[in-house]
Amino acid sequence: MAETSIEWTDATWNPVAGCAVITPGCTNCYAMRMAARLEAMGVEKYQGLTRKSGDRYVWTGKVKVDEASLEAPLAWRKPRKIFVNSMSDLFHADVPEDFIVRVWDVMRRTPQHTYQILTKRPERMREVVSRIAESILPNVWLGTSVEDSAVLDRLDDLRGVPAHVRFVSFEPLIGSVAGADLSGIGWAIVGGESGPRARPMNEAWVDEIRLRCAVAGTAFFFKQWGGKNKKAAGRTYQGRTWDELPA
Repeated sequence: MAETSIEWTDATWNPVAGCAVITPGCTNCYAMRMAARLEAMGVEKYQGLTRKSGDRYVWTGKVKVDEASLEAPLAWRKPRKIFVNSMSDLFHADVPEDFIVRVWDVMRRTPQHTYQILTKRPERMREVVSRIAESILPNVWLGTSVEDSAVLDRLDDLRGVPAHVRFVSFEPLIGSVAGADLSGIGWAIVGGESGPRARPMNEAWVDEIRLRCAVAGTAFFFKQWGGKNKKAAGRTYQGRTWDELPA
């Protein structure tokens, strides 16, 4: 387990490492930068997962499952919200389905925790989770990332996933998602991109999401404005912070 500063969770658990760039929302992924740093520090788990491209590091597309981390939550007694695979995507095509089933078993055996699984591949999430016996666990929230209108179809796949709570992360929000259908989605996280290459987020795009949440009865969580200095930009929207959670 790693404690984290991510505003909507308490800790991270990474039984898988590595990923691949698939849409513009992946372009400046913080996990690529972090994986490159960990590789440079000699951490075996992250060796070979990134490569230098110009003046930055990008995913190689290689994915590793980490047997040593798989059962780590069994030793964590204090209840926490746990972001699963902050350094990867559990539903990457190269993560074996039987390994995903084993992740589900660990989550089933640790009901004191709430697990938050976020993917950019909700079509595989829908297919795999539908095949897992007793897949709907009350302590497991399943979500997808949507960065702009070009990937709104991910919400349709998410609605087909058997889940106690479904959520969407509009982060990094790099375009309008005014047409988002949030029916069946219990929680929406909104955040601007951060880091040295951060693309700006338009406040009107946030307004659109807030309105869609009100219509659908979806809890609204505003994570950050982002930018090169995300702390300076803060996370106040419409004069307040928004930390709503799903019922």
